[in-house]
Amino acid sequence: MQTIDFRLYLITDRKTAKVPLEEAVEEAFRAGLKAVQLREKDMTGREVLALATKLRELSARYGAKLFINDRVDVALLVGADGVHLGQSSMPIPVVRGLVGENVLIGQSTHSLDEATEAARKGADFITLGPVYETPSKLMYGAPVGIETLQKVRKKVKVPVFAIGGIKVDNVGDVMGSGADGIAVISGILSGDSVFDATKKYLESL
Repeated sequence: MQTIDFRLYLITDRKTAKVPLEEAVEEAFRAGLKAVQLREKDMTGREVLALATKLRELSARYGAKLFINDRVDVALLVGADGVHLGQSSMPIPVVRGLVGENVLIGQSTHSLDEATEAARKGADFITLGPVYETPSKLMYGAPVGIETLQKVRKKVKVPVFAIGGIKVDNVGDVMGSGADGIAVISGILSGDSVFDATKKYLESL
């Protein structure tokens, strides 16, 4: 079984990045990133597969983990380290049956109930958020805040990654509330230097 040996989890959004996504991800890997989730929901299956194949080569070269959002088929085809499921994805036990024990399963959660349910059903780790207000997560409603993170940490035994509005200057508060790591999109991808932004997050962790 693979382990969760990372604390910074980059989630892709090619529309946020100022350079081609592949280039941005390599910059993050060069800075020391150890896990990335390919999450490009508006791409066709063929496009996702092509990009996943490139990112798999990069992640292998840098000794980093590659997760594929939702597309279990693509994850299996490229030999990804894990899949990341949303609340409307296939159920965790079904995915486990497809991928086996050696592929990690992450689940996005937005409340204490969703977090405990994901852990009970066999997720290897969860993301919880949005912790702070952030444009990319407005559809999920009001931020869950640090309080929910603390409650989840007490009840859930799997690693919890906080997501949503996490900047270098609030990483300390998030980690101090019990998060095992942080998941970031625009904090890394939207800046002028993906390398520098990744380094700053890793240093703050």
